[in-house]
Amino acid sequence: MRIKALPPQLINQIAAGEVVERPASVVKELVENCFDAGATQIYLGWSVSADGSEQLFEISPASHPQGTTVEVRDLFYNTPARRKFLKTDKTEYAHIENLIHRLALARTDIGFVVQHNQREVLNLKPVRNEAEHLERLAAILGPEFQQHAIAIEFSASGLRLKGWVAKPTFSRSQADMQFFYVNQRLVRDKLIAHAVKQAYQDVLYHGRHPLFVLYLEMDPASVDVNAHPTKMEVRFREGRSVHDFLFQALYRGLADQRPNSALELAVDSPILEQVNIQQTELPLSTERSINAPAAYQQQRFSREGRADPLSKIQIAEQMQAYSRLIPETEVVASAVQAIPPLGLAIAHIHNIYILAETADGIILVDTHAAHERISYERLKHQYAQQTMVSQPLLLPLKLAVNPSEAEMVEQDPEFWLNLGFELNRSGPTALILRAVPALLSKTDVEKLIRDILADLSVEGSSRRSEETMNAVLATMACHGSVRAKRRLTIEEMNALLRDIELTERSGQCNHGRPTWIKLNHQELDRFFMRGK
Repeated sequence: MRIKALPPQLINQIAAGEVVERPASVVKELVENCFDAGATQIYLGWSVSADGSEQLFEISPASHPQGTTVEVRDLFYNTPARRKFLKTDKTEYAHIENLIHRLALARTDIGFVVQHNQREVLNLKPVRNEAEHLERLAAILGPEFQQHAIAIEFSASGLRLKGWVAKPTFSRSQADMQFFYVNQRLVRDKLIAHAVKQAYQDVLYHGRHPLFVLYLEMDPASVDVNAHPTKMEVRFREGRSVHDFLFQALYRGLADQRPNSALELAVDSPILEQVNIQQTELPLSTERSINAPAAYQQQRFSREGRADPLSKIQIAEQMQAYSRLIPETEVVASAVQAIPPLGLAIAHIHNIYILAETADGIILVDTHAAHERISYERLKHQYAQQTMVSQPLLLPLKLAVNPSEAEMVEQDPEFWLNLGFELNRSGPTALILRAVPALLSKTDVEKLIRDILADLSVEGSSRRSEETMNAVLATMACHGSVRAKRRLTIEEMNALLRDIELTERSGQCNHGRPTWIKLNHQELDRFFMRGK
């Protein structure tokens, strides 16, 4: 590559627009100049020496192996006053390291090697495929990010988003591992931050921050990258469209995270070594005793891979038979049986946690948290579709409230009807309730109404945003969920497990806490030091 020397006046004009705050500023300019050169290798055969005071530079040939070496010394030779603003060597190096991380994630086609104090601290090879891209992410964000990463790929209206976000249960106390690139340029933008926050709003624990590395590709003419002196902020021509696009892409990516589909057990599965699933003649109601989505259809897989549908009664019978026979030790497997992703229930521990056995380990489920998510997603769907089912009360319920709460109900009865409540004002400080959402018919509806009124009083108008409505629906779901310490039957537990498998965002409750955890054989063996 031929390098052309610029005239001193142009050099000074360029330099006037660059502020060297710290050593990282120089590193940034040098690395970005390499990007602008359009090559991963730069060939130089010349040297230049300058202290900033010269008008003309003397360029002379230099002996140098293939490549380019730039050495920076006495950075503030001409501005010694700036030295006192520098932090410790460790802090200044941390700024350089963070900068290299950001640049290395922007240009994955370029290799990076970082040495510090004569020690190699980072060696990133050019990325050629998605697997190597994930390896680079693991080298920068840590190996656990790779284990908890969710791939995102979404395109619409000339916009394309690719990258990875971490599962909500893998979050941080600081927003220090968030990398968002627009046309390969790292940006920190309020519009982008709001879209991400909305997508994570009911799956992330309070006060925590998600991790992500995302790449947005769009028409360069649709975004102004010179909106801020540092070029970290951008201005989109169609900001609302970009916001909605980002929200939908991330929301769907998070919502689609469910337990894996049912897998056929191998002939030598440990479960088949212990249990022979048999049919039972015990009468069993097919109606579920906990609120849940419509019954699912499980499939039985033959050894050749053909699928035969089972009736609800057959499913329940096999689950009950499995639960009865699991303690038995002297049974012989006679058939290959499909085991659902979250396994089959064994016990309700302390009336709080469901213990289930899977094909390759065990599952522990927080009953209330899981059912809360299921109820919440059902309520959100019914509210969005305006299909909230109401159930009339046998006797109307009268509630005493304060005047402002009574006024709030009277001003917007449609708001309550859309939620499934028939609630009206019957006096200056009185309300009368005649119907409730069918999903919540067995809850303490008086307490629920008072909690919703309290939420609305804080928010103000009942003409609410989606975020506020979701908060109201979350309150309703919490009241309608299985309470802790209530003993569930095997049938109820298995029904709940199946609903978790079918429900969006079921890995976390409405407050961002995990709803279930899995321990495989290897993890269990490690706890007990088996095989050592």
